[in-house]
Order: sequence, then C-alpha cells, then structure tokens
Amino acid sequence: MNEGYTVGQYLVDRLHQLGLEHLFSIAGDYSIEWLNRYVTPSSIEIIEEVNEVNAGYAADGYARLKGIGALCVTYSAGALCAVNAVAGAYVEKVPLVLINGTPSIKKTLTFEQTGFSAHHFISGRETDLQSFEHITVVTIRVDNPDLAPMLIDYALTQCISERRPIYIELLQDMVDLECEPPRGVLKPARILSDETSLEQSVAQICAKLESAENPLIWVGVEIDRLGLQQKAMSLIQQLNVPFVTELLSKAVLSEDDALFVGVLDGQASSTAVTDLARTSDFILALGVWLTDINSLGWNPDFDKTAFASLDAVKFGTYFGGQVALEHLIDGILAKQVAPKVRNLPEKLAHSAPTVGSADEITYQGFYNFIQQYIDKNTIVGSDASMNYFGSLLLDVPSPGGFVAQSSYSSIGYIGPAATGICLAKRRDQRVMVFSGDGGFQMTAQCLSTQTRFKLNPIIFVINNGVYGVEQWLADSTVFSTDKPFYKSCILHPWNYGKLSEVFGCQGWKVGTYRELKDAVTGALANSSSPSIIQVLVPDKSIPDNAEWKTQ
Repeated sequence: MNEGYTVGQYLVDRLHQLGLEHLFSIAGDYSIEWLNRYVTPSSIEIIEEVNEVNAGYAADGYARLKGIGALCVTYSAGALCAVNAVAGAYVEKVPLVLINGTPSIKKTLTFEQTGFSAHHFISGRETDLQSFEHITVVTIRVDNPDLAPMLIDYALTQCISERRPIYIELLQDMVDLECEPPRGVLKPARILSDETSLEQSVAQICAKLESAENPLIWVGVEIDRLGLQQKAMSLIQQLNVPFVTELLSKAVLSEDDALFVGVLDGQASSTAVTDLARTSDFILALGVWLTDINSLGWNPDFDKTAFASLDAVKFGTYFGGQVALEHLIDGILAKQVAPKVRNLPEKLAHSAPTVGSADEITYQGFYNFIQQYIDKNTIVGSDASMNYFGSLLLDVPSPGGFVAQSSYSSIGYIGPAATGICLAKRRDQRVMVFSGDGGFQMTAQCLSTQTRFKLNPIIFVINNGVYGVEQWLADSTVFSTDKPFYKSCILHPWNYGKLSEVFGCQGWKVGTYRELKDAVTGALANSSSPSIIQVLVPDKSIPDNAEWKTQ
C-alpha cells in the first residue's frame, strides 16, 4: 500500500489521465469533501453549475469535443435530477462520467436496519444505482478502498470503450481511505470482428462498389463517435464517390470538401441531395443510425443501401454480425476499388440575402442571413426545435463544427451544452447556437454559468411564442391555415433579451434584419460573456424545408 495515497486522489488522477480538464458540479454535502480536498488542488477545474440537468448537458457538450466529460452531484436529490441528461448521452453514445456523492456505510446501515433516515435517502442503497443501470454501461459502488482501483479502472475503461455514460457512487467515508496508486494508463478495449463475417461483408460491399455506376456514401454519426473521420475521408477520396451526412453527423467531415453534397434527412433535405439519393444505384451507409429524423416523409431504399453500424452489416437479405466499422473500412480500403467518375450537382454559392433592412425577420430569412457569419472557426449548435430544419441546410466548413442531440432530442439541451462546448473548443473558435423559445425557458440559467466563467457563446433564441416543433409534429397544417395552435403549445411570453440584465451578460431583442445585423456585430465583439439575441419571428413562420408536411 502506498502510504498517504487515497481513493479520492485515485479517481482524480484517472480522470485527468483521460484528458478531463473541467468537472461540472453542484455543491452537496456527500460530495463536497472530495471536491474541496482532491479536485480543487488538482489541474481539473471545477465548473460550479446551477442545476444538475444543466451540468449534465454541459458535460455532454464537453465530451463531444474532448472525448470524455464528467459531472459530480449529491445523492438522490441531485443525481436523479441528472437522469435526463445521462439518458441523452447514453442514446447518442457520449462518454460521460457521473460521480454521485453517497452517504457513508454507517448512515446506510442505520437507515436500512433502524429506519432512521439521513437526508436524501429514499429506500436504501440501491435506489440511485438501479435508476442509472439502465442508462449507463456500468454502475459501480465504491464502498471498499481495496477494491476501489479495480472498480474505477473497469468503469472508466468501459466508458471510453463503449463511448457511453458510466455511474460511480463515491461513498463519503471512502474518499480519504488509502489505496494503491494507478498502474499504467487506461486504454479502450480492443475492437473485435468475426473474421468470416468481416471478409464476407467486405466482399459484398466491394462487389457493389465495383458494379455500381452511381454509388453514394452516407456518412453517419459513428464515424465521429469512433474517431474514424480520417479513414472515412480516405475511403471517399480513394473511391472518388460523393458523400452525404445525416443531421446527427452533420459536419463530421468538412462540408467544404468537393465531394460533399449535403445532409440526407428525408424531405427536409435539399433537392440536390434527394435527387442524388434517388439516382444512386448503391448507397453505402457508414455508421448511420436510422431514426425518425432520417425518414421525414421518406424511407431509405433498403434494397440498394448497405448499412454498416452497431457492429453489423445489413444489406438486403444479407446480415454480417460482429463486424467493427473500423475493420470494415480498412478492409474496403485494402481492396483498392477503382475510383468512379461522376458529375456532382453544382454547389450553390452562398451570398448575403437581398432583404430590406426594415423587413420583418422570418424563420427561413434568419437562416439565410446568418450563413454569412459561419466560417471555419465557428461551432454551430441546434436545439430540438424548428431550428433542426434551418440549421440542417447551413454550410458548416469546420470538421466537427456542428452539435445537435437529434436522436434523443431533449428540448433545452443546446443552451447549457454550449457551456461545455466553450470550455472544450480551441481558443480560435466561436460557439453559435440556435434555440427555440420553449426549449430555452427550460434551461435559461445556463447564462449564469457562462457569465460566471466568462464564456462567450452567442445564443439565438428564435421567439415565435409557441412550441413550434411539437405543433408541427402533432398537426402541421396549423402553419398553413387559420387553425389555432394547440393550447398546450402556446408559451408564456418572456423578454429574453432582458435576461442579460439578470445574469450580467449582453443581450439584444431584434425584429428586423438591420437590428439583427447590429446584434450579431455586437455579439461577435463581445469576448467576455455570453450574448443572447432574441429573434422575433411570426408564430406561423417556419423554415422552407419543413413546409412539405404542412400541406
């Protein structure tokens, strides 16, 4: 035993070794001693958040850029507030570590055997752990210092291997107990493929790539989650085949690349993309997850599309199980399939829209206008709202420059996620996110944390006064007729721009393009706090690529 080395220090050191530089936290007496005695003196900066949901979303946004994120909460009253954020990270394969400060063994036994309850207890030692075991890949309870190193190493290795959340119960009486120091460096577990399935899958796909006259590659989210961007780009260039993405994987590869055509997400896609998908005689979907966002008014052609994702290949009646995506790409690259010659649709040049400076802003007009401010140093984020449609068609040139939680789609995610993104980004990058007004009402306190730590995201709140996307999903004809909105979709009005006075940041309220231009100029010049821009649009104004459902 290394005298003086403790369980609390072990967890800090392992997190730091994995690249964690910031820990999102809410003060709680069951976790506060670990934070004060071990995290505070370390090189990991504590980001004191305002609530557990925001902390979880911030850690999620951070992990998408850094490869790992973490939050520390207190037992039950804190941890159970973070369930939604952890669930979203689980669905979207984001490596997140939830550290739950937990009552001591003595307090737990006293409660279980006498009924005398310490605060936050619900029904004993299993409540929190059982709540999280369905939305994490590992749940551990650190209640023995000799087992702590093994348990912590196992959990963290699973986190970086599966790219999904883990749950660690750190008992308050374990933190200062001695344990062995770390040995070696944690690495992801090896990826495994069945050799027969792999060979058959490579042969099937290469045969189709060789015989197809108009193949297309559909780049999915797993290319990002598994760190396969370079290999995917090498394959695309070797084949000289055009590629599209999905909203989940938008800008995983640079959208300035000559072979990039656009985002393929049903009828929300551009005409160039849907025409390309329709005329392609073979589509290779690499790491694509099928969700209802992918099939908006449109179903993939399963007879001509090979899906390689979730460790399997599916093509027509063929199924190849246990085929790792990385191994599949390597196998196709090794076959040196002859490159194709195909005429691509001409890319439309973006230019500032011709609108009057006093014209009322529309939903589509806003997105046409904002494109000019997005460059290779911009990270764009979109919340679950009608902003999905507007942002889908934006040109985002920076690889990895787009963030959206579009599979789980928890409204209110992007504001606090911007906190984590700001802390994880490069110094020369700027964060610009788009939220609906309904979603922003759920997590508006993100402005407090961002102001406190001098972070400078630009948050556009598209203010139409309704839960627009919920109305669109339920009855979209409301947007093209005189029918009223569902009462449950009508929001209480906020003066969002004035929130800057509450939190000490900068804010604007705009209704014309001149006001919008002035606000964006001011926000870009503000480097020391968040900027919130309240963009007024008519309640029945929606992006052009959402109108197909309103007829």
